[in-house]
Amino acid sequence: MIHNFKNLKIWIIAMDIANDIYKLTSTFPKSEVYSLASQMNRCSVSMPSNIAEDSNRENKHFQHYLNISLGSSFELQTQLLIAFQNNYLSEEKTTELENKLIEFQKMTTGFINKLDNNLSS
Repeated sequence: MIHNFKNLKIWIIAMDIANDIYKLTSTFPKSEVYSLASQMNRCSVSMPSNIAEDSNRENKHFQHYLNISLGSSFELQTQLLIAFQNNYLSEEKTTELENKLIEFQKMTTGFINKLDNNLSS
């Protein structure tokens, strides 16, 4: 089954998160440009990119890339908490972004399970 990634809610959320992260990391101290900010930007870009990358392949292959995207979201969630601990962002902004990440994680896990059930049928 071929999926149009632009119509997938998980891709739309991942794009929104990436946009938020790029705006956020632009406010980090200059000392973080090549470390935490760079890591967070790469993770956020990885999420929608991996969804798009294999969306035109069989469900089994697509699931693999969805799992990579999901892994990047957990990595980004950890980095977000590190940024908060270092006072690079407010508790409110951290909570807002973490909630988006959790929504993405739940939806992506559900989508992977749905694809898995379709493979089993």
